[in-house]
Amino acid sequence: MAVTVLIVDDHPSFRATARLLLEVEGYDVVGEARDGAEAIELAERLRPDLVLLDVSLPDIDGFEVAARLTERANGASAGGPAVILTSSRDPSDFGPLVQESGARGFIPKAELSGATLAALLG
Repeated sequence: MAVTVLIVDDHPSFRATARLLLEVEGYDVVGEARDGAEAIELAERLRPDLVLLDVSLPDIDGFEVAARLTERANGASAGGPAVILTSSRDPSDFGPLVQESGARGFIPKAELSGATLAALLG
């Protein structure tokens, strides 16, 4: 069974590119969100296995969205989505924020692939 994915990014071109790349590699993209509020709402409604989440969103930053999604997962018996953060910036720019957010890890946008996601999902 394919891993279901919610893609969260404020740039439509990145969402479209990520969707195509992931679908070609066997992932099932179940939704796309433009901002943090929409990401939280869609994650609750669609219950994806994975949320690919941009760090820089127009309303709530990706670190806060990740913390909210993983906090809910930790409090729920059914569990919640794995969260993987992404950005066009270098991961060293974020220091400990990735780990503190509850996300499984970080993938630079230029390195996004099914294999890099699978490695973090372990």
